[in-house]
Amino acid sequence: MSAARQRPFRRMTYTAVALLSAGALVAGCTSNEPENSGGGGGNAAASDNDEEGETVVIGFSAPAADHGWMAGITEAARAVDEEYDDVELRVAEGTNDVGTQISQVETFINDGVDAIVLLPFDGDALTPVALEAMEAGIPVINVDREFNSPFAARATILGDNYGMGVSAGTYICEELGDQPDAVIAEIAGIDSLPLTQDRSQGFADALADCELEVSNRVAAEFTVESGEAEAANLLQAAPQIDAIWNHDDDQGVGVLAAIENAGRDEFFMVGGAGSANAMRAIESGDSVLRATVIYPHTQAADGVRLARLIAQGKGVSDLNSQGVPREIVLNAPVVTADNVDEYIDAAFES
Repeated sequence: MSAARQRPFRRMTYTAVALLSAGALVAGCTSNEPENSGGGGGNAAASDNDEEGETVVIGFSAPAADHGWMAGITEAARAVDEEYDDVELRVAEGTNDVGTQISQVETFINDGVDAIVLLPFDGDALTPVALEAMEAGIPVINVDREFNSPFAARATILGDNYGMGVSAGTYICEELGDQPDAVIAEIAGIDSLPLTQDRSQGFADALADCELEVSNRVAAEFTVESGEAEAANLLQAAPQIDAIWNHDDDQGVGVLAAIENAGRDEFFMVGGAGSANAMRAIESGDSVLRATVIYPHTQAADGVRLARLIAQGKGVSDLNSQGVPREIVLNAPVVTADNVDEYIDAAFES
């Protein structure tokens, strides 16, 4: 992406606006719009969508909560269930086994649930069973990791991985843009994952906008242990650093431990995901961690809300357009000491 295209992104940095993409609805038997929806459109804009309606049964499946962000995903989804008396949320046990997750979705289909919210361990592998659900007339809300077919979901909710990189890079540009020789380091997540690739590309593009670039880069595995090990390697290889972007606050616990062990404090760090412990470090003012970029752990909670609207034949009340958007990409704001109070109460624990 060119610098010219990046500049508008910088002017709107840190806004809390979601990008709603109301693309063409899936046609035919996979549209999964309830017959009584009436299109959902203008009438929904004048209605109170929180008003209790017909009870809907929603199946929810996600990977194992072996990571603070993933635990936050399921916890937030359960909170929506408690909020609405007209929602019965059936939560399958979190699993990183593709075969088990496929079986969970098949059970939801056989039980005839009204909608399914699915954060797949592997989007490609779960696409066929999601298609099966859609063909059975059960709307699927795809969360975070995309299916490989547009027909496999009625709606998709995504975090903005590329936008995370842009936000991190823009923040660093604002801090160091007048230092053309600044040494920028990056501690990525799992390099084979598209989400990591997107985050790194967004970061590189934003840095290029202020004529900076990544000088030292390592990749960890989104765990505390890998974060500490890879950060130690990075610090040994780079005797002078001005800023570090760490992609993930869970692995950031290990990154900060390595930094403390090395006795280094000549740089500042930007985190990723938006964990509560990262925000507490930012709030304290005693850490090299100066900011973190939000990757919303509320995606599945939003998915449950959308599933409820779709199953009850409603639309998004604040939109004039009919029905529920096909895709929602959530914003990636930067949390600093100046605005941490706005985010910390809703953050997840690493």
